[in-house]
Amino acid sequence: MTIHRPGLPGDLPRPEVLWARWALVAVLQATTAAERSRGSRTGCWIDDEGLHLDDCGCTRWTLARMDGGRFVLYGEDESSDVKWHQPPIDMLAGAPDWLPYETLHDLLEGYELGCIYWYENGSWARAPYPDGLDDDGLDCGMSRFVDKGEALGLLDGNDYGAAAGHSAEILLDAAERYRLTPELLASVVTNSRDEHWDLPAMTRALRGVGPAGGGVPV
Repeated sequence: MTIHRPGLPGDLPRPEVLWARWALVAVLQATTAAERSRGSRTGCWIDDEGLHLDDCGCTRWTLARMDGGRFVLYGEDESSDVKWHQPPIDMLAGAPDWLPYETLHDLLEGYELGCIYWYENGSWARAPYPDGLDDDGLDCGMSRFVDKGEALGLLDGNDYGAAAGHSAEILLDAAERYRLTPELLASVVTNSRDEHWDLPAMTRALRGVGPAGGGVPV
């Protein structure tokens, strides 16, 4: 699936799909040490604010589910031209009143946002961009979850090791079909020789990503 530069709302899949793929990586990466850390976290994780991605350098994102089956995606990639554009771009132009405005305003004031997308009534939307804007960072930041091939590549990669006795396709299919279970996670750990897996933390993360909000993986 191609993401335009700058991104278009139609480039994003249904939020349930985006959530499922992202949540799977967050579950597989979960560790007790990271949960207890009081410093900045990196990688993918779930908390009360939603799903997060931070590569400790170039890209930081959050996907939050809101009441009524709504979602909001916000963050930045270093490729974004939005926050430096002159005249300034109002990333909240036309935004609905249910967004987490306190969080978004704090990030905007700190120049820590490159774009904001929101989902309701069956479609994604964002603020209008001026002609000539080169990029808003959506492609570089989110293609890893938007494109199924890239998502599978993540799961097969050394940083994630999700294949560990299971094919990446099986795990991704389980997540997208809402059938990712503690038993399947236990099987991943059991069939792996990699000692970095933390099954209790993975199981807690799994509880954190669903079920709620309609259409999130369980």
